[in-house]
Amino acid sequence: MEIETLKVELPHTKNNSSSDYNSSGFNFTSLIATMKQSYTWTNGELNALILLNSPQKQIMLTALHEGTEVKFFQSNDSVTFQIIEGELRFHIRGDTVTLNEGQRITLDEKIKYRFTTREETVFLLTISNGITNIANN
Repeated sequence: MEIETLKVELPHTKNNSSSDYNSSGFNFTSLIATMKQSYTWTNGELNALILLNSPQKQIMLTALHEGTEVKFFQSNDSVTFQIIEGELRFHIRGDTVTLNEGQRITLDEKIKYRFTTREETVFLLTISNGITNIANN
């Protein structure tokens, strides 16, 4: 388990084709606002947006309501949670770790965990399968 604190700052540049994504990065403010206006969110459900989906890595922007609990989950892959807004409280092997805005945690594969929120929380979830492709020339 690795915990790291970092400042979240990605460019918020716009282009004509999309205000949510461009070659410089994602506009999280715009994406989060759109997610929180969706039918799913207003009906009390979590909302997730896939930002990257490749065979080696998946990245999702996820928004959870206050009081959400995800009960015991275990991934066969390494997972990283990076908090954009709010707070996530992880329960791992009898320990509790609280992550706030700007912090992240990486859990190795096959670690069983659960997490809860005490306020609306938005995070990036990155799932890495650990397969490294090496090309031989």
